Amino acid sequence: MEHFRSINEKSVDDVSLAFFYKPHTLTLLSVCVLGLLYSAFTRNDDDKDNNLWIGLCWIIFFFLVVSVLAFPNGPFTRPHPGIWRIVFGLSVLYFMVLVFLLFQNRKDVRLMIEWIFPDLKGVSPEDKEYAVNCSTMDWARFYSLFDCFAAAHLLGWFFKALLIRHHGILWTISITWEITEMAFSHLLPNFAECWWDAWVLDVLICNGLGIWLGMYVCRKLEMRNYHWESIKDIHSTTGKIRRAVLQFTPVRVVAVSLLIIVWQLSELNTFFLKQIFEVPPSHQINVWRLVLISLISAPSISIVTFTEAIICVKFGLELFKKTEVSYIVMWLSIQFVGSILCVYLCAVYARNWKWTTLEDGFFMTEAEKEEERLANKMADHIDNGTVPVLQNGTHTTAKLNGFSQSEMPYNLRNRNQKVVRNGHVH
Repeated sequence: MEHFRSINEKSVDDVSLAFFYKPHTLTLLSVCVLGLLYSAFTRNDDDKDNNLWIGLCWIIFFFLVVSVLAFPNGPFTRPHPGIWRIVFGLSVLYFMVLVFLLFQNRKDVRLMIEWIFPDLKGVSPEDKEYAVNCSTMDWARFYSLFDCFAAAHLLGWFFKALLIRHHGILWTISITWEITEMAFSHLLPNFAECWWDAWVLDVLICNGLGIWLGMYVCRKLEMRNYHWESIKDIHSTTGKIRRAVLQFTPVRVVAVSLLIIVWQLSELNTFFLKQIFEVPPSHQINVWRLVLISLISAPSISIVTFTEAIICVKFGLELFKKTEVSYIVMWLSIQFVGSILCVYLCAVYARNWKWTTLEDGFFMTEAEKEEERLANKMADHIDNGTVPVLQNGTHTTAKLNGFSQSEMPYNLRNRNQKVVRNGHVH
């Protein structure tokens, strides 16, 4: 239950500007209603299309207002919980739109897209061919491939590094994505690339530079690290042995495999959606969708990804009839094998080169090291039945009434440990 609350309703620590963390419900609703009345009674309603568009915009606006007021904080609180409530509201809206589209036909969906984006009328995708004259490799051609899509590669992997924060998983996804392109190139011709374009330009240069920049920013900003549960958090010898054995059980492999496959599926949806609904790659609808997917990746990506995949299958049956089943089976097999290798090699690397002892288990920032020292100091006091407190500017200790060391929550990685203030445990 405590873990559920930390994920769905994370509290804000160290509120310095209380005004921005109070509800202000009546003020917000009053301003919204006044704006609604002004728009409803002053605008010209002769244009039917404009009426529909303005009405939809106000529906979206009020749904996001309700999101700010009623939705939970979610797992993120920076820069402000209200922003992440809006992001979660956008993800719910997008999901409902996808569900609505599931019950339409392809022609009507295309008409809806053209109504929102009139510049798409009569436009079909013009995919660039990359697997042409692969033996010709000079600096002019090499330089011509550094277009907006190369910048998108780099920027995309920068944000993926900010989300995942694990070199092993990032490089596994990067490599397996190129294999994904090869497996689906018979359905999407623009997936066919020259070997040096796929493995040198994409994987090593664009993806590699994006991963390096993202991890560099994580280190510089001392962002929260993602890693396996530390053995230092387990105090019994039996628990440590059990944890070491569980590191290599199928649960870990399946978890990483699902992460990798869902990520590949999310990327595939981008290309299949534009192919099925005949949207040019450079059109703004693709850009806005990628921005939305980037924002909702952490809170609610799974349900959106699978719903998009269902839409692709329903409206792309003619395209998927050309599927080579053997390619897909081979692709899934490679994903699982890659996941197993990822888990195994990361564990071997951590044990032999990264950790100085088995008890280290993770890399800590300076802030985390300080928290670790404080937690260990508190554990020593708990053994004596006291806890350190800061009362009236003086460091002292307070008696623990009814708490034992085994009952005190010790979850440093999730920052859920109890806080002692003014002689009381909160």
